[in-house]
Amino acid sequence: MKVVIVKYNAGNIFSVDYAMRRLGVEAEITGDLERIQSADKVIFPGVGEAETTMKYLKEHRLDEVIKGLKQPTLGICIGMQLMCKYSEEAVSGRVDCLGIFDEAVRLFIPNEQVNKVPHMGWNTIETVNHPLFKGLPEDPYFYYVHSYYATMGENTIATTDYIHPYSAVLHKDNFYATQFHPEKSGELGEIILKNFLDIC
Repeated sequence: MKVVIVKYNAGNIFSVDYAMRRLGVEAEITGDLERIQSADKVIFPGVGEAETTMKYLKEHRLDEVIKGLKQPTLGICIGMQLMCKYSEEAVSGRVDCLGIFDEAVRLFIPNEQVNKVPHMGWNTIETVNHPLFKGLPEDPYFYYVHSYYATMGENTIATTDYIHPYSAVLHKDNFYATQFHPEKSGELGEIILKNFLDIC
C-alpha cells in the first residue's frame, strides 16, 4: 500500500510520518502532483494559517489535485479546515477553501464559562457508528490545538464541545478529516489512523 503525506507550507507533517512508522507504514512525504494522485491513501495534515496556505496550494495546483482525489484521503487539523467551504482565518475576514465539505470554519469566541483560546489539550469526542471509530472506547480523548473550528453539518460524524459543540470529524465520500491530532493522541489516535488505512 502506497501512503502519501502531502508536503506543503505547513508544520507538523513529520509527526504524522512518525505515527505511520509506528504502525509499520513507510509513507512518502511529497508535493509532487502525480505521486499524490497515484497513492493508495493520502494524508493531508498540518499546522498553519488558512489564507496563506490556500494561496500556496493554488500556486502549486495542489488545490485542484486534492479536490480531485478518488482514493481515501484524510485531513488533519488545518488540513481539515482547508477541506471546508471557507475559513474566517483571513485578513479580509474570509478565504474560500477547497469546498470538499459544506461546513464553514469560524473563530472561537470566548464566553463567561470558557475564556481560553486556542483550544489546547485533551478533549472527548462524541461519535456516530462509523468504521473510522472501530475499536474506540466510549467518550475517547484526543489532543487538540486550534483557534478555529468547523461548524456542524451533514458531513459531521463526531463532535467535541469547547465553548460550544463543533465538528471534530468530517466525512464525505472518500474524504475524511479530524480537527484533533491523531498522531499526537497516543493509542486512541493510532486506532483512528489504522482504521483509516484499513478503509478500502
